[in-house]
Parts: sequence; C-alpha cells; structure tokens
Amino acid sequence: MGGEHRGHCLCGAVRLRTVGPLSDVVACHCSQCRRQTGHFYAATSVRDDRLTVEGGDNVTWYRASEAASRGFCRTCGSALFWKGDGSDYTSILAGAFERPTGLRIGVHIFCADKGDYYEIADGVPQFAQGR
Repeated sequence: MGGEHRGHCLCGAVRLRTVGPLSDVVACHCSQCRRQTGHFYAATSVRDDRLTVEGGDNVTWYRASEAASRGFCRTCGSALFWKGDGSDYTSILAGAFERPTGLRIGVHIFCADKGDYYEIADGVPQFAQGR
C-alpha cells in the first residue's frame, strides 16, 4: 500500500504524513496496550525516513518498558506512536489516519493477555505472545 497517508490526533495539535508503503496492522492485545487505549492497540508501521510529524513538540513520550516508548498528544491524550529502541520504524495507531486507509489487520499478538470481554474471530493469525 504505497502513496501518501495523512492523519492527526483528536485535537489536531499533532499531524502526520507518511509516504510509501505501510505495513499491515498489528493488533496487540497485551495488558499495556489495553490499558493505554481501552481495548487493543491496532497499529501500522513506517520507516522513519518516510514519516513527517508536524506539532512534534506536542508529543509526549512515555517510557513503557525497557525496550520501547509510547507517544501521545499532550493536549488531547490521543495515543499515536510506539517506538522500539534502536528501530528505524515507528508504529502509528491505525485510527489516526484519515480514510480511506487501505489498511487491514495482518496479525494478532499477545492474545494470551487479551481482555475477557471479547473474542478474536476474524480468521487472522493469532499468537499467544509476540510473533
């Protein structure tokens, strides 16, 4: 899925643009992602050199683990990014993009930690932990 994609947080203080292909969406059901979003985390990823962020001074980075940080809008609280240490890719929440996105869920991870109030029944590959 090439081309240009645009998106923003709820209040518009953070705007993003990607150029080139986005990965399929990874649906992460781990307890951290569920607590941050209220459900599960659904994100695509893009190489850093293909991502432009306007209003980056409105992004607050939270050190979520020894291996990654999560970025959110400091004004409206929208969860936007996940960044693994040393990675040249940034994960972006799929819901931040303007439609049509052309995105699809490609995999579910950390399914052993999923909430007890829903089932995963979309036929997409599932992994108990990461893949």
